[in-house]
Amino acid sequence: MKRKDKENKLDRKKKAVSNVVFGAAVIILLIIAAIGFYLYATKPSVTTTVKTTYTHTVPMMYNLSAAFLNGQVITFNYTMDFSCNTSGITIFANESQQESVADGCEVGQGLPSSDLPSNAAPVYVIVPAFAGLSIFGVQKLGANAQGFPTFTYNGTTYTVLTQCGAADTPAACPDHMSLIYSPAFTAVEESLGIKNGVFGLPEGVLPTPAHDHIVTFSTTQSIPWYIVVVLVFNPNIFPNPLTGQCEQIVPSNVTNDTSLCLNSYANLQKALSTYDSAVLMANQNNPIWKTLLNGKAVDAIEVPSNMILYFSDPNVYPYPDAYYTYTSS
Repeated sequence: MKRKDKENKLDRKKKAVSNVVFGAAVIILLIIAAIGFYLYATKPSVTTTVKTTYTHTVPMMYNLSAAFLNGQVITFNYTMDFSCNTSGITIFANESQQESVADGCEVGQGLPSSDLPSNAAPVYVIVPAFAGLSIFGVQKLGANAQGFPTFTYNGTTYTVLTQCGAADTPAACPDHMSLIYSPAFTAVEESLGIKNGVFGLPEGVLPTPAHDHIVTFSTTQSIPWYIVVVLVFNPNIFPNPLTGQCEQIVPSNVTNDTSLCLNSYANLQKALSTYDSAVLMANQNNPIWKTLLNGKAVDAIEVPSNMILYFSDPNVYPYPDAYYTYTSS
């Protein structure tokens, strides 16, 4: 009996010691936790910079358009923005407001050779003037939503596709001037009773019209090209920009009228002195033709300018890699 009592006492002592040890351990852990929290709360703040790289894909717009060379469609690769040279002369000295708004870009008189870069070559900008005021890309004047002009004959309306749509439209070409001043524009506006300009612009200032290009050689090197504007009044000789081919839309007194299709410099030179009944039939309601030609039936006329573009023109077909897709809607 005594032995059993001793064993019970011994067990109670062991349990008491265990409880003391456990309690002490808990107290120690609480103290450590408190110290750790204090150190965390009182440590100086540290700013950590984490660099994160995001990839954002943006569609690339090609600086391309097209041109005609000896009947073939070739590529223009623009390399810098346009320039309008007024350093040597001011073509229209009394039109300072117009010149300022149009960034000095003027049509009506060419630059002297001394004001041209030494390696400059001509680029012939052919404008479908038979399409009337729609060439300026304004839908209220007949252009379509992409910036292409339209031409109506005998109850049918045609979209006139061009290598460059009018300025500031979806079909416009890169590195082109947005606005141009010309006394010819002033004359057309005044023939319509407009004395103070249109679209909030000074008199005689209008958007760069829709156009094609003709060159006389190709090069893979970018050079300056001075612009010679060509107003075309015969729809039968204005080429398709994709194929370089023409189709007869208006009856003509000229045999094989489309043989003068403006896809080469040689044909351009002939068109400047060709008179065609198709011009008379196509332009009866055209204020540009009535004002500038006063009823003359010549296929096309040249107008010099002070404008310069910069591009190479390799002899390769530009489509479908060109910067926009043609549409006939």
